[in-house]
Amino acid sequence: MSHHSQGSSDFDTPKSFERIVKEVEALKLWKNDEMLQKQKEKLEKEVQIMALEQEIQKIKQREEKLLKSLNKNKSPKGSSRSSTKSSNDSQSQNNDGSMHMDAYYQPTPRRVIKEHKVRESRVDLPYFHGKENVDTYLDWEMKVEQIFTCHQVGEERKVPLATLAFQGQAMYWWTSLERERRLHNDPPITYWNELRSAMRRRHIPSYYSRELMDKLQRLQQKNMSVEEYRQKMELYLMRAGIREEERLTIARFLSGLNFDIRDRVELLPYRDLDDLVQLCIRVEQQNLRKSSFKGKTQSSSYVKKDYKREGQFDSSKKFGKEKEKEKENEKNKNIVTSSSKTSDIKCFKCLGRGHIASQCPTKKVMILKGQDIYSSVDESSSTTSSDSESSEEDHSIESAYPCDGQLLMIRRLLGSQPHESHLSQRENIFHTRCKVLNNACSLIVDSGSCCNCCSTRLVEKLGLTIIPHPKPYQLHWINEDGDINVNQQVKVKFSIGNYEDQVVCDIVPMEACHILLGRPWQFDKKTMHNGLTNEITFTHKEKKFVLHPLSPSQVIEDQVQMKKKREEEKKNWNKKKERRKRSISFQRRMKRNLFQKKEFNKNL
Repeated sequence: MSHHSQGSSDFDTPKSFERIVKEVEALKLWKNDEMLQKQKEKLEKEVQIMALEQEIQKIKQREEKLLKSLNKNKSPKGSSRSSTKSSNDSQSQNNDGSMHMDAYYQPTPRRVIKEHKVRESRVDLPYFHGKENVDTYLDWEMKVEQIFTCHQVGEERKVPLATLAFQGQAMYWWTSLERERRLHNDPPITYWNELRSAMRRRHIPSYYSRELMDKLQRLQQKNMSVEEYRQKMELYLMRAGIREEERLTIARFLSGLNFDIRDRVELLPYRDLDDLVQLCIRVEQQNLRKSSFKGKTQSSSYVKKDYKREGQFDSSKKFGKEKEKEKENEKNKNIVTSSSKTSDIKCFKCLGRGHIASQCPTKKVMILKGQDIYSSVDESSSTTSSDSESSEEDHSIESAYPCDGQLLMIRRLLGSQPHESHLSQRENIFHTRCKVLNNACSLIVDSGSCCNCCSTRLVEKLGLTIIPHPKPYQLHWINEDGDINVNQQVKVKFSIGNYEDQVVCDIVPMEACHILLGRPWQFDKKTMHNGLTNEITFTHKEKKFVLHPLSPSQVIEDQVQMKKKREEEKKNWNKKKERRKRSISFQRRMKRNLFQKKEFNKNL
């Protein structure tokens, strides 16, 4: 234990020592910052004091200059006392004037230059919700940088303004990032470049640039217009940060264009990429005009062609008659009648000449049997024979309805039960009932199953003979317990109405139904499924059968009965378990008592 405690303390001390070192370094940095701020404040105060002292000295010098100029303007005093009153009066007046000037003298006001404070403009950034979409983030980043350059926002305001635009998931991410940096004693993010790099690590995956390059290499016009194709290519180039020569971008642009535009543009002269794009747009507009003109004239051309095909005989007759009249008037010069032309026309219905199949006067059908032997049958007789055959087939069809009776075992209830008004087979698979050894069982026909299946409960309750599977395999889709090893088969004889058959089924522990007929049974019987009525038709022993499904209400009734039976079986199973436990406990007690009696008798 002592060794273990020493090892743990040795293991923990480096971490604590590193934390202490980090805290000490943080305190040192904080103290240094405070010292630098104090020194800056002292220097600013000293500079202000020096400026004030210089201004005071300048003011004093100006005052001295003004006093000197005033003293010069004063008159000189008399040396003798025997000066007249006039001189004294004048002197007294001068003295009074000087005193008056000194009393009312005011210094010139100091001109204070006020620095004009630049008013910070209001900046409104678009909101960013932090969705996991690279394109939205890059668009937001581009817009924010444009706003910063437009309003000349300083570096100190960029990060607070950008973080104020965060909402939802982006706001939660920013608060968690700040908290982590405080816990790790990392300096806060104060510059836009740092915030941008952190957001790019968050929202742009590492494979984005590679994926963008792949998209750029595979970019083609296809169904896009020329302008959309150009914008997409420029966006990919900008996002990938590719700067290439204009000739390379022109080659890239031409390689992705559609062939009908590229083949025409390559023959035209152009100066730069913009000129090439304008030429492509003009060619595209021409192609659109041609296609619209073709669409308008196409319908009329089809009508004309049909008219020519059907009215070829009539036009040739009229043309032949006109020629005959003209040539008879010209004294029968090389008469070429229309009979020679019409003789070339052959009817494919009666093999006659002089008319086409749509104008055939006979209502007979020629059937080619081989070796150039033809037989003619009237359409009326053919239609009557077909009607008689269909009626005979209808009489031979046997419809098989679901069997009545309580089902042999239970299965799971479906979660969705149809309403009384929804009695159609739109959302139902083919459910029916069959009889196996005079017991009613549920049967499902599903083309999604690759094998015919039979439940283990049916085999156990009816005691059917089991056959080893020739090719064992594993199933995963029937049960949720994992892969199921299917290595046994059973031959099941079942009947639905007059339809009796025997099917080899794989034994599977399923609860959906008793018997599931999949693709093998459908393939062997060549079944036809009607999607509207959910009926299945097939032939068996030269008889045509139609299997009718259960209605949704009947399916629900079966499910309710099955649920009740399942609950009863669970109760009986629990009762049997309790009885077994009681019997086992009673037997153990009896054995203990006997053992104690034997030991007691031995001791005596």
